[in-house]
Amino acid sequence: MVLSSHTTHTNRWRFVVVFVVALALVWSAIDPRDRLTWILECFWVIGALVGWFGWWRTLPCTPLLFCLLAMHAIFLVIGGKYTYEFVPLGEWVQELLGRDRNDYDRAGHFLQGFVPAILARELVLRQHVIAKRGWRVITILGYCLAFSAAFELLEFLAALCFGADADHYLAMQGDVWDTQWDMAACLFGAISALALLAKEHDRELAAER
Repeated sequence: MVLSSHTTHTNRWRFVVVFVVALALVWSAIDPRDRLTWILECFWVIGALVGWFGWWRTLPCTPLLFCLLAMHAIFLVIGGKYTYEFVPLGEWVQELLGRDRNDYDRAGHFLQGFVPAILARELVLRQHVIAKRGWRVITILGYCLAFSAAFELLEFLAALCFGADADHYLAMQGDVWDTQWDMAACLFGAISALALLAKEHDRELAAER
């Protein structure tokens, strides 16, 4: 099979992006603040990299979604490196705004809705699952909230299995409403993604046809 110059260019920049993510992963693995937190945060990224190298030729993905997934992966490995409570950027913002917590964790839950919303939207549109726009939006938001709830249950399971060793992974920072705020941040992220990126996403999907 002869690849077009456009396809070759597309593959090239995607390999560059994946290489950057892999470098970030290696960097984060060097002397992380808490090894258990690193494992729990970064095994998602490791799995995604392995999966991409195995199926990159057969899994279609718009440039928008690809870049969002890469951005989210880098965000995760930074959190794995420092633990979310002690990420330097979050500490700087915390001091600047006089906050009583490091909001890098909260930003992570915003992304937990923002990125999966576009992922779910792409799957729904490619598979022609839901025709009506309103139901499509409701379904995507429901998917993102379900994903967030599943993640909170995983955190709960980690706490049961590892006890105090999982405190850095939970990153509650003394907030009894941490779970509820996390899910609210996820929902806000999903709504923001659909409001801000739907037109660009449609344009990229149309360009593939």
